[in-house]
Amino acid sequence: MQTPVIEVHDLDKRFDRTRALSGVDLSVERGEIVVLLGLSGSGKSTLLRHLDGLETPTSGSVRVLGQEVPSLTGRRLRALRGKVGFVFQQFELVPSLTVLENVLTGALATLRGPRLGLWSYPRALKLAALGHLDRVGLLDRAYQRADTLSGGQQQRVAIARALMQEPEILLADEPVASLDPESSEQVMALIREIAMDAGLTVVCSLHQVDLALSWGDRIVGLRHGEVVLDTPTAGITKAQVMEIYGRVSTATAELAAIETELADAAADAERPEPVAPVAAAARTPTPAPAPAESLAP
Repeated sequence: MQTPVIEVHDLDKRFDRTRALSGVDLSVERGEIVVLLGLSGSGKSTLLRHLDGLETPTSGSVRVLGQEVPSLTGRRLRALRGKVGFVFQQFELVPSLTVLENVLTGALATLRGPRLGLWSYPRALKLAALGHLDRVGLLDRAYQRADTLSGGQQQRVAIARALMQEPEILLADEPVASLDPESSEQVMALIREIAMDAGLTVVCSLHQVDLALSWGDRIVGLRHGEVVLDTPTAGITKAQVMEIYGRVSTATAELAAIETELADAAADAERPEPVAPVAAAARTPTPAPAPAESLAP
């Protein structure tokens, strides 16, 4: 029997007097596609950040790819993060850089020293980045500024950047919360397709019930920092999933109230997006993007 690639046991996390996670247990097998489902403040993002070492538990155990994450520091922690891709809600692209340069920042952990323009990246990495852009349907936008793309296109760039790490695990924190419904479905379908093709393990946080039911292999429901549901999506009903939100849907009015709350959250996502913050991996001062260069031998 294979060892799970993610093992979380009795995880607690407190921020001052706020208990963000309480007694969380989670086990994820290699190749699983798992949805963390719950409203804002339920602990989804906090749990994801523990899997990448971005948060340290107050108590409990977090093992990823056989390593106790809270004990890792320095080079060992960077090595683990190199195997764990992370797709964020707000894309985290560098607006003034080209699409290709943004994708290449996904390989910075494998390089020494700062990178100043496309010319400073090895040819092999540039070819790999173009291949990933082709995979997400954006090869023709490689030399376009990232801030000229639509929200859905920017999230595709972020996925291509994560793939540059050649990860074993892909974490996605509300990756479509800032997108319209059509773009959301396209991006989620792309993530699943890539995961299936590459054998990736995926843990993705969502708040959209219908999307979670149609997309994931398994739903882990969180409410007030506690796991209240852990079940395969096959055979589960929408009414059962709605219980995650703390109001058992025994009446049509209760179910409608929850759906209205979720619809309001989706409507908020369709409002104009803020300028994406600078990605941590690419904060080295960079001159204006170089013109499209030939990659011919």
